[in-house]
Amino acid sequence: MSIQSSVVLAVQFKKLSPEVGQRCANFHPSIWNSDALLIQHVHQLKEEVRQMLQITADDDSVQMLHLIDAIQRLGVAYHFEKEIDDALKHMFDGSDVVSAAKEEDDLYIASLRFRLLRQQGYNVSSDLFDKFKDNEGNFNESLGSDFRGMLSLYEATHLRLHGEDTLDEALTFTTTHLKYFAAKDSSNHVAEQVVHALNQPIRKGLPKLEARNYFPIYKTDVSHNKALLKLAKLDFNLLQKLHQKELSDISA
Repeated sequence: MSIQSSVVLAVQFKKLSPEVGQRCANFHPSIWNSDALLIQHVHQLKEEVRQMLQITADDDSVQMLHLIDAIQRLGVAYHFEKEIDDALKHMFDGSDVVSAAKEEDDLYIASLRFRLLRQQGYNVSSDLFDKFKDNEGNFNESLGSDFRGMLSLYEATHLRLHGEDTLDEALTFTTTHLKYFAAKDSSNHVAEQVVHALNQPIRKGLPKLEARNYFPIYKTDVSHNKALLKLAKLDFNLLQKLHQKELSDISA
């Protein structure tokens, strides 16, 4: 799905008010009139997710990390750019020092926090991963059994800069262990996640294509947010329709 399509749809959403029935005449009838109720539902879901971001920002930084990660991986982050940037700036500024310290003792959370902040442009030091090494300077082998931690650290390594030896070492370490996870049972969803990640890290993927792959993975998460997942699926479908319309106009 093109970035241009996402931008166009975002602009249309911003123009949309709850009185969508009165406003839909402003849009091209072949796209918007037939989907007026659907667009209104998406608008309502967006506001619900926005409220979650605002509430979580004042409550739980770990939960906020999970929420931002899900929003981005489900391909709807372009609706919440300001809220996401405000939340990550709050984390980077160290407003919650105690929570940040606790987060960085958990490999999965530490890696997730590092990745989300760095991909947003914040200069987070990779030195934080030194605490996961042994006295000889190698990553603790005990970490190898932590699938979520390994996958999270692997994704974080793809935001490394030149000369960051720790992240170079982490890439080798996590790749080795993730390949073991995939070979251990090639039929389960864990193996599918690993194979996809090894072939296409988040950093190198196209948001909407990655979202389509992430839908079933997120759904199996017992803590998944139903409103967010529904928003992502409806948003994806609307973008598909807009993209098809663009192709039809070009070939006409």
